Amino acid sequence: MAPSFPPRRLSAFALVVCGLAVVAALVAFVKGAWPVGVVWILMAGLSSNMAWYYVRRDRLERASAQVNGE
Repeated sequence: MAPSFPPRRLSAFALVVCGLAVVAALVAFVKGAWPVGVVWILMAGLSSNMAWYYVRRDRLERASAQVNGE
């Protein structure tokens, strides 16, 4: 069964979220809201890990498909 979103699209969404979280963290730090900025930095870290996971998963699926001749 195919996933509802291909891994490339999910990784792109995660990268967008990561970028937006970094911008939100910078804005929070500039405005002096340090605890909020820390939360945004943690969100950026989580989303970047998700992006890397989906990129790697896509690469492994493609390599597996080539080996299996699909």
